[in-house]
Amino acid sequence: MNTNKLIFKSLLIYSIIAVTVSSCKKEEGPNYDYFVSKDLALTYTKATINSMMDIAVQTYPEISDLKPLVISDINVFKMVYYTTIDGKEVKASGLVCIPATAGEYPVLSFQNGTNTVNAYAPTEFVTNPPYQLVEFIASMGFVVVIPDYPGFGASVQIPHPYLIAEPTVASIVDMLRALNESGESEFPGITIKNEYYLLGYSQGGWATLALHKAMEQEYTDEFNLNGSVCGAGPYNMYNLFLGMVNTSTYPMPSYLGYIINAYSAYHQFTNPVSDILNEPYATRLSSLYTGTLTTNQINNQLTTFITEFMKEEFLSGFVSSVSYSTVREALINNSISAWNSTIPLLLVHGDGDTQVSVTATETMYDAMINAGTSTLTCKKIIFPGLDHSEGIVPCMTEGLLFLIDVRDQ
Repeated sequence: MNTNKLIFKSLLIYSIIAVTVSSCKKEEGPNYDYFVSKDLALTYTKATINSMMDIAVQTYPEISDLKPLVISDINVFKMVYYTTIDGKEVKASGLVCIPATAGEYPVLSFQNGTNTVNAYAPTEFVTNPPYQLVEFIASMGFVVVIPDYPGFGASVQIPHPYLIAEPTVASIVDMLRALNESGESEFPGITIKNEYYLLGYSQGGWATLALHKAMEQEYTDEFNLNGSVCGAGPYNMYNLFLGMVNTSTYPMPSYLGYIINAYSAYHQFTNPVSDILNEPYATRLSSLYTGTLTTNQINNQLTTFITEFMKEEFLSGFVSSVSYSTVREALINNSISAWNSTIPLLLVHGDGDTQVSVTATETMYDAMINAGTSTLTCKKIIFPGLDHSEGIVPCMTEGLLFLIDVRDQ
């Protein structure tokens, strides 16, 4: 997720000066099944939030639509909780952003986009401007959670299950459970309302749609989901991969490598990496996703030329060869199939996206409608001319306004 350098520097300097940083750790509670601990990371006053949003508005004018919604100071906590990944219980983490004013609040869960650097995970870089803009949503009357995802923060010791549905959804559900069970005892004066909203972009758009489906179909006795916004997600993993391997060049080979590395680490397919990638990339791959290299640094260790990156046998046999049947099955299993949803859903995308084609959103929308979802329930907005990174702020701003409208109806 790229952000204007000027805004990044300005917000970072301002936040260091204006934000009060403190620490307050709670030992593990014996009666908790999921919650482990919390640390107060920082506090924003309403005045600070308004000042920092004024800076952001200089580059992203649409943010001005959100300023009137800011109503309170907020506290941002780092939370550690238990989840189960690949059959093993691990400690995971994420941010919990709480209004400073006592009351009952709905929950908004934000799923972030592709990240390869642990130092850039939400709990590791709380003052990262893109995360700050999400943290500020708490000042608009929500309890906001921002999961790190497995493989980052408290679970940095395990591989990140990139675009693998089951551990992604399970880890977010367990974070929401940890928030629910800790409740007012950990956040005095705050009552967690059984009313949930989801928001995410790119990998986070895919994660949000997978979570929306699971909460609507599998977790209805626990969570009352009211609405979701999914931005620029690779909802059909098979089609995404097919599009990538059928091009001569792909600008972000780090994404392809991330998928292959994660699916291999979590045994999503049986083929060794050497069946898919040419050397030196097959041997090099696992050393690139250790939480220290950025996507651009990883790109520099790979190649944008698909025929150089991938084996000729794989490219010619991907669609039909029995040799790659488990690769195809893995991608299909981690795709999100359409269903008849009755919960408000907005799909947003830029039509100039060169990383995740807008076709992914167009196809998903059509499939949802064909599955029986009403056009009054599922909507889409396509932003003309916006590439992947350019679409982040416009898509998420429009999405947040959509969710607030749903909340306030």
